[in-house]
Amino acid sequence: MFENLQDRLGSILNGLTGRGALSEADVSAALREVRRALLEADVALDVVRSFTDRVREKAVGAEILKSIKPGQMVVKIVHDELIEMLGGEGVGIDLHAAAPVVVMMVGLQGSGKTTTSAKIAHRLSTRDKKKVLMASLDTRRPAAQEQLRQLGAQASIDTLPIIAGQSPTDIAARAVQAAKLGGHDVVILDTAGRTHIDEPLMVEMADIKKRSNPHEILLVADSLTGQDAVNLARNFDERVGITGLVLTRMDGDGRGGAALSMRAVTGKPIKLIGVGEKMSELEEFHPRRIADRILGMGDIVSLVERAAENIDAEKAAAMAAKMAKGKFDLDDLADQLRQMQKMGGMGGIMGMMPGMAGMKDKMAAAGLDDKLFGRQIAIIQSMTRAERANPDLLKHSRKKRIAAGSGTDAAAINKLLKMHRQMADMMKMMGGKGKGGMMKQMMGGLAGKMGLGGGMGGMPDLSNIDPRQLEALQKQAEAAGLGKPGGGMPGLGGLSGGLPGLGGAKLPGLGGGFPGLPGLPKKK
Repeated sequence: MFENLQDRLGSILNGLTGRGALSEADVSAALREVRRALLEADVALDVVRSFTDRVREKAVGAEILKSIKPGQMVVKIVHDELIEMLGGEGVGIDLHAAAPVVVMMVGLQGSGKTTTSAKIAHRLSTRDKKKVLMASLDTRRPAAQEQLRQLGAQASIDTLPIIAGQSPTDIAARAVQAAKLGGHDVVILDTAGRTHIDEPLMVEMADIKKRSNPHEILLVADSLTGQDAVNLARNFDERVGITGLVLTRMDGDGRGGAALSMRAVTGKPIKLIGVGEKMSELEEFHPRRIADRILGMGDIVSLVERAAENIDAEKAAAMAAKMAKGKFDLDDLADQLRQMQKMGGMGGIMGMMPGMAGMKDKMAAAGLDDKLFGRQIAIIQSMTRAERANPDLLKHSRKKRIAAGSGTDAAAINKLLKMHRQMADMMKMMGGKGKGGMMKQMMGGLAGKMGLGGGMGGMPDLSNIDPRQLEALQKQAEAAGLGKPGGGMPGLGGLSGGLPGLGGAKLPGLGGGFPGLPGLPKKK
């Protein structure tokens, strides 16, 4: 969502950091560009004005430390003010109340309330081990209650039995009572929406609030609606009193201005963001991490968290034993590709790596996009078990059959086989050092650099890391030189470096990176 803003701000601030000394005129010219970039990203005018005023005030009067170039000082000030505009510290859903904690979901029709209610329930039950009850109060939209029931069945979450003819306020009271009797920790009330804000809607919301006494009132807003979402939040807050915001469709190609404006305009924290259609694709909103991504500094903590969620420890251990013997067949390659897809694909991983955001465009231009992973997995799945275990069996006739089965051609199969051969050779060379799989290796090396243990041996046990320790990772990363714009990662050689096969160095802990990925220029 923030890609256009990231590119614009990146180029403006890179122009500053390259200079030895900055005049007030240089800062003013850069801030004019920053102002234009934020307005084009659909950030509210008054928010942009106060943002640039604060940056100018601090930048012009800033004491420049001898070890820091003036341009880098301006980047730091912009970064700090961006975090402040987004809300300073991240705020999660507050469950510190007597059970059952009532969470009331409000918003307009079509903003994704029902799906978000199920996502929050899934998150609370899997991550926080809470017993959750969901209840649909939407008696207007056809099959709205049935939709929530089906989502609950999919995620194994309890839903309130539907009784036809009950009013929303009666359903709310029944839900709270059922949660008390059923020993539930949290009850989520999915209220009805309208196509626009009107008086009957606000009266209904106020009645529900009075009957259910919610501890949290979360406004679900579609981030693609731009500044209208800000007006919506202001209206709901005045009439009902919201405690936080949930932004949906943050994976879309909107300009992101609503997300940047809402906290500043309403004073209410953005608690969660929807980043996809799946139940698990709901993330906490961390202002510092979002600011880091916008300014191209990467997001180490989220990358570590995502790895912890997606790396299967048993599979990784089995693969480690295999690789210790120097074995790496096409089934293993398919597992590695699927693991990378789960973590957001190459683009998603690159976007979270410090100093690597600029590599995404180069990789796209070279034909290395996430669709390529899908095609390669399709090729491997079109092979027999014997062929996957022993690629030397693949002669011309077999390749023709596989190409027809996967919708590709012989050239794509040859590229995949070449990539596999290079990786298998690398695993043999690494021997005992090649344990744990591509992503596990990469994250293990990164964790080692940041004093988390694991090192070349692979991933530390992230499931036991205290959340505060995870938050401290970003500061450790910055201290290690990982969080500076253009600083790159250890062994990556900064922005000018990159992945092997892209004309750059190696990823830490991988020994040789991703050797010669197909479709990329060879290393000189």
